[in-house]
Amino acid sequence: MSVLSKEIDGILAREISLATPYERKNAAGLLRMVFLIPFGHAFSLMCNGPMGLHDLINRTPDIPAVAERALQYDCLVRDGNRLTTPDGEPYRTIESPRPVNEADIVGVSLINSGDLHSLLRLLDLAGIPRRSAERVPGRDPLVVGGNQGLADPEPLADYLDVVAIGEAERSLAELIRIVHAHRRTGGGPLLQELSRVPGLYVPSMYECDLLPGGGVQAVRPRSAAIPSAVHAQYLKVGDLHDAHFVYPITDGTAAGVHPVVGCLHSCHFCNLGVPPFRQAPLELLSSYIDRLEHHRVPKIIISAPTFTQYRHRQQLLDHIRAYADRAAAQGRKVTTIIGSIRADEINADYLDAVTELGDFGHLFTELHLAQPRGVITIAPEWAAPDLVALYGKTQKKERVDRALDLCRTSGKVNTVMLYFIIGAPGERAADRLAVADYARDVHQRLGAPDANVIVKLHQFMPKPGTPTQRLRMTDPDLVWQYGEQIEDRLRALVGEREYANHYRVEQFPTSRMHLEVICSRGDRRIGHLLEDLYDAGTDLSAVTKDQLVQAMAGHGLEYKRHLRHMDDAVLPWHILNHVNPAAEQELAKALAKREAAS
Repeated sequence: MSVLSKEIDGILAREISLATPYERKNAAGLLRMVFLIPFGHAFSLMCNGPMGLHDLINRTPDIPAVAERALQYDCLVRDGNRLTTPDGEPYRTIESPRPVNEADIVGVSLINSGDLHSLLRLLDLAGIPRRSAERVPGRDPLVVGGNQGLADPEPLADYLDVVAIGEAERSLAELIRIVHAHRRTGGGPLLQELSRVPGLYVPSMYECDLLPGGGVQAVRPRSAAIPSAVHAQYLKVGDLHDAHFVYPITDGTAAGVHPVVGCLHSCHFCNLGVPPFRQAPLELLSSYIDRLEHHRVPKIIISAPTFTQYRHRQQLLDHIRAYADRAAAQGRKVTTIIGSIRADEINADYLDAVTELGDFGHLFTELHLAQPRGVITIAPEWAAPDLVALYGKTQKKERVDRALDLCRTSGKVNTVMLYFIIGAPGERAADRLAVADYARDVHQRLGAPDANVIVKLHQFMPKPGTPTQRLRMTDPDLVWQYGEQIEDRLRALVGEREYANHYRVEQFPTSRMHLEVICSRGDRRIGHLLEDLYDAGTDLSAVTKDQLVQAMAGHGLEYKRHLRHMDDAVLPWHILNHVNPAAEQELAKALAKREAAS
């Protein structure tokens, strides 16, 4: 037995289905869809997009396909940017020994625009031609992409056949039905037919006039049969199946729920408020927690950055606490991990319910602190109240202070993580340095001798589909210096010993930010640039600005042009752009006015 097969056997032995049972399909005559997930097994189970769609396809009789998963297995061998199987055997899925490249459809979920190059690695690993134009219909799979990393899908326009915009439960099902019918009876051009499905963007059906240095002058459909705009699809709660809200599979160590989708607030810099706000039925989540208890799953992840908006949060937390109490009586520990929360939505009842869970903390946080009782994550975003308001966030400092007072009173929260954005238009030097004062004040307000404050600094990145999408960005190298200045000020305010014991300042590496600068708002040439760097063996996890500038020049692109305020009439993601221009202009003017007043 090969090394890869042994690893997959181990995965199958660990997996526990948490979904309601369904009858396994007879694959004869059906399409085969493979979800390529660029993570190891444990993290792949938390990827609710592909995992939910995998469950939906396999349990729905009238979707003519079976779905499988192929992961970034532990045994894969890295050679520069590429991955290979250890014994040279074909890259396969968890569910089948058949090679991935024999699938009819391949789905790739790209979470972050700074990781678009992972598509190249996955396609190479699977033996699938990278570019759409190189793939032969009927021989090579149709390649479908989705998720927030493709808010601007243009950098991968020549590599993805189709991009699902918004929630894909309906659009992907319709794509499968069309491809299935096309394989059986033929018909007109497949991609042209797919382009008419609501929520599906087919890049090859659109022609772009590119601008020197970066950007587009015009984007137009190649024929009158192609829609001139594509709108994201969002479904009502009743149309979303269970796996949209709960992890359908666990490896026995952790499982999670998504109590809410979307956000009640519409901050200008955030796309959480773009989808309509929806809440999972409490009965669905409660019965899911019961299944976790039955299988003795020790870690529960509440994966929702807006969990405090869930109207049944008290009942859900009580249900989790009851499970944790019963487990504790048997000598077992149950840990609950909760996403970040808005301080203005914290009340005493919520905090009591959370702290009474016993072990609780924050998702994706690696703490290096001695015996933390619990972690609460708050996102002030900026230390200056008027800047917070200009960017559309309604959370006020007084409400943050009130939440911290509640944390102090509870006696069970000793660590607060603060999220701040730096390098944004409208920001002044004093605003950035005030982050250090804010962190010190939070620590003092907590009042406990073992209180800790973690400051996480995020570079301002305008998001396509939001009123900030045209705003300028700051060079990530300069933003890194801003972060160092904030850390230096905090050390000076509290002293080196106090800082070492109770504070930490973190920010993302500049290499990742440089990639995001060009990939989050680039045109179709960016994909070719990434491919060149990938083939040259450039480590894209540590790429420098100088390397990007040099490579971009070879494609007629300018790095600085991607940092600027994008005042072009047409944006690269024009077909998907439905933001009100008046809202963009009003925000840009207000920020420029504030910045000029410094």
